[in-house]
This record gives sequence, C-alpha cells and structure tokens, in this order.
Amino acid sequence: MRTGRTARAGQYAALLGYLVFLAFPFLWLISTAFKPARELGSLHPTWIPRHPTLDNFRTAFDEQPLLGAAVNSLTAALCAALVAVALATPLAYVLARRRSRLTTAATGWVVISQAFPLVLLIIPLFLILKNLRLINTLGGLIMVYAVWALPFALWMLIGYVRAVPAELEEAASVDGAGRLRTLVSVTAPLLAPGIVATGLFAFVTAWNELFFALVLLKTPEKQTLPVVLTHFIGAEGAADLGPLAAAAFLATLPSLVIFAVIQRRITGGMLAGAVKS
Repeated sequence: MRTGRTARAGQYAALLGYLVFLAFPFLWLISTAFKPARELGSLHPTWIPRHPTLDNFRTAFDEQPLLGAAVNSLTAALCAALVAVALATPLAYVLARRRSRLTTAATGWVVISQAFPLVLLIIPLFLILKNLRLINTLGGLIMVYAVWALPFALWMLIGYVRAVPAELEEAASVDGAGRLRTLVSVTAPLLAPGIVATGLFAFVTAWNELFFALVLLKTPEKQTLPVVLTHFIGAEGAADLGPLAAAAFLATLPSLVIFAVIQRRITGGMLAGAVKS
C-alpha cells in the first residue's frame, strides 16, 4: 500500500511539473502583454503587472494589420482542415478495413512522409504553384496546407476507424443495410470524435504555420497572422516586446477556444457500450 501511494504521489508530482512547464510560457505571455513599457525594461520583472495597461494592444493594431491577417489565417486554416478531413476520411476507411500488402505499404508511407523536412519540400512546391499561377494567393496556400496535413490526418483516422468494431457493420449488413447505408448510419456517427479531433489538428497546424506562408505570400494584404507577427521584430533582431506579446496572445485565443468547446466531444467515448459482450 505504501509503495502504491508513493508511486501515485510521484505520478501526480510529475504531472504537476509538466503542467507548470506547459503553462509558464503562456502565463508569461499574458503578463507581458499587459505590462507598460517601463515595467518591460525593469531589471526586476514581476509576474503580475504593477500598472496593467491596454496600450500594447492598441499599438499592435495600429502598427500592423492584425485583423486582416487573422481573417486570412482563419480562411486558410478552415478550408485546409475541411479539405484534409474530406479526403482523409474515405481513404482511412479503405486502408483500415482492406488489409493487404498494398494498404500496409501505403500506411507505412504515410508515416514515413511525416519525417520529410519543410526545407526539402518548399522548392518543388514553389515550382508547382508557380506553374499553376498560385504563388501569392490564399488558394495556393490552402492547397499546401491541405496536402501537408493530409498524411497525419489519414494516420489519425486509420486508428479511429480500426477502433470501430467491425461487428457493428456486419450486424447492419445482416439486417439488410447496404455498404453506403452502413457507412452513413453506423460508422460515420461513431467516427465523429475522430473526425473532429483530426479537423482540429489540421486547423491548428495551419493556423500556427509560418514557413510556407512566409515563402509563398508576398503581398501584405494576403499575409497570415504568423507572418505579420514577425513584423514586430526589427532588422537587427530587436523585438517590440509589448505589442508582440499582445498580438501573440490574441493569436493563441482561437485555438484555446476551439479546444475548450469541443474537448468533451473528443473525449466523450462515443464507442462505449456500442457492442454487447
């Protein structure tokens, strides 16, 4: 009993340390966003601003087109997530249900493709988009984001499809349901948490992405929010810390709101009790 309690206490301590490690940058970002310039240059920084102010937020919006960049990021991330999920869902079903050497090789290739660095892909992608006349367009960026998110989205959905008991589909078939009716009425509702989680992953990946947007978008009116955030850093590497922290704080809010809204749907356990033993 004493050994079990000690192990459990160690687990809770490790979890608490991990949570503090994750929360520290975000809490410091919030603190910096509300500090006036005098406190930002202080030799003795504090967690809580002594004289909180909104000047950093006003300066951030005055210096950079944050609202337009946020709209561009939202458009690109949302469209890329929808395209990636729409393509990955039927492909994942086929790869999960049709077991063969070909599907095994395809699944392995999906995993291996995630190891490719961005620098290796940017030149061929740039040339392809140039030939399609999609450089400096949100359409081209959406295409790149969807392609980039597709392998991992496919890999995630394969696991969710395999978690759906095949006995449910067999029972529906015995009751006279066709393949399409089985997919729509039986399998798709059980895959809803996986589809939502996959779409969230694709959205957050595209929302936070910088490298592709920095290379492919040149016109200031079409740049995304991560690219605009780099404008708060001067040519010599000196950052306008207060407005940068304020803008970065606003940029993190959509991801936090989405996680807060759909976390119950992701972890709800919709498969519980689906099959009676």
